[in-house]
Amino acid sequence: MLLPSPAPLSENTSLPSSEALKLLLRRAGVELEAGHFAEVMTALSPHGGMGSETIDTLLGFALTGLDRHEEAALCLHSAFLLGEGSKHPALDLVALFGRLNRREQARKTLDALLETTPNDARILDALGEILIYLGETEEALKVLNHSLDIRPTSPLTMNFKAIALMELGEINEATKIFKKVLKLIPDNASALSNLACIYSALNRSDDALALYRSAIIERPQNATIRLNHSISLLKAGRYAQGWAEHEWRLQLPGHSQLPASLLVPSLGDGVDIRGKRILVTQEEGLGDTLMYLRYIPALARRGAIVHLWVPETLADLCRRVEGAAVVQVGGSVPEFDWHCPFISLPRVFVGTEDAMGDPIPYLHTDPQKDLAARKLLPDNGKLNVGLVWGGAPRPHLSSALMLDRKRSTSLETLDPLGKIAGINLISFQKGPHAEQGTTLPCGKEILDLMPYADTMDDTASFLMGIDILVSVDTSLVHLAGALGRPVLLMDRFDNCWRWLSGRDDSIWYPDLTIIRQKKPHKWDDVVKRVAAHLKKMAAAQKRS
Repeated sequence: MLLPSPAPLSENTSLPSSEALKLLLRRAGVELEAGHFAEVMTALSPHGGMGSETIDTLLGFALTGLDRHEEAALCLHSAFLLGEGSKHPALDLVALFGRLNRREQARKTLDALLETTPNDARILDALGEILIYLGETEEALKVLNHSLDIRPTSPLTMNFKAIALMELGEINEATKIFKKVLKLIPDNASALSNLACIYSALNRSDDALALYRSAIIERPQNATIRLNHSISLLKAGRYAQGWAEHEWRLQLPGHSQLPASLLVPSLGDGVDIRGKRILVTQEEGLGDTLMYLRYIPALARRGAIVHLWVPETLADLCRRVEGAAVVQVGGSVPEFDWHCPFISLPRVFVGTEDAMGDPIPYLHTDPQKDLAARKLLPDNGKLNVGLVWGGAPRPHLSSALMLDRKRSTSLETLDPLGKIAGINLISFQKGPHAEQGTTLPCGKEILDLMPYADTMDDTASFLMGIDILVSVDTSLVHLAGALGRPVLLMDRFDNCWRWLSGRDDSIWYPDLTIIRQKKPHKWDDVVKRVAAHLKKMAAAQKRS
């Protein structure tokens, strides 16, 4: 939802009064978040270098966005000195330019800062963090090791180093560092939470949950820790507690801005939603929405008037979901009695007969689109295999960017599939990963029909015409699963909670088979097992 544009920033050349300064800085912050660097520089330049730590910080950010990195470094160094060394604005620079997906600009300002103060561990930590996000993990480790030479027992630096090691798949080394932090500071909430994440990835659920409980004692209102705790609970199959704890995500930026007081309650005894207008809203990725659309019919059966507010790419699919009275794309907030982000729907139905939503298939395609799709798909008696090898990076979200590196592979890695007789390979890949092309190293051409698929509804009809989808963990897995289509999920080592642990099947999609990495970042064995599965299917197809 677009916010109204703020009034033009003040251009006074005198130091503003206290109230005027607050207004000026608040508006400058809004403009920076929008990437309007020139406006901020024009408004704040007259007041720079006049003893305001905040003004010098914001000026440094604006100058970074204008690629005036040496000047930016001077402003940030001034702000640091004005703060009497308590905190360096370098880490805030990393956070802002991460949200703007302009990390290289922040890196250049950090480099300029290090030219002035080459042994400032705070700047080295910030540079190490941004290098991790940029995927330059080996370089990040060098920088962080330099920082540790200066401050050998810095918990922040050690945490960053452990995260870098985790990115490289060095889980044992990362574990040692988090344990070292906890020896130094037993109640360090960040180390407790990060070590818990590792244990959860290793399917050591009891150990993970024990650490989260300790972290929560230290920081009971930390929404990130509470959200991570909920994910560990869900991965352990403890759904009732997990879904309740998962509501902490609504305390984080980027989630629902609708009033918390009107969030739909859990449907226990005595809750009557007959005749209530319930607004169900898009929250995170498309996959989450596709997964939780299974709960819409259950709302309608209880007498609710269900209003879905979704992205355009999902609109046509949603209009065929049983119980969806209204499907809205864009526009302003409609009238409602209660609202519910899609990801809150499982919490709403915990303890009811609809705890898992409606059975598969709960999504349905357009028969006319299905006919058109079949005309474009191969009809040569061979097995039609859909392929997706990469997810949506969402580079403005640092955590999502790092996750995409783990869950996505490359087209080149799938080369063994091109050597299987009796199959047609069909690309369902969209986004940046599609730029890798449609030709495998062995010379096998992959049919790309995605130029004909403008929406998820179009893609759904193509899925109805293939025999199986082979995909990394993306929204297409949920779309195919919800349609009742067979799926081979190529899953990362530290898998998403929804695929549970130690299983090759799914409680959510009965026609989904999980083929998971045995070691972090190692896809070769996964592709080998996928190839074996497809060979059996192709042989069976040939016999029939």
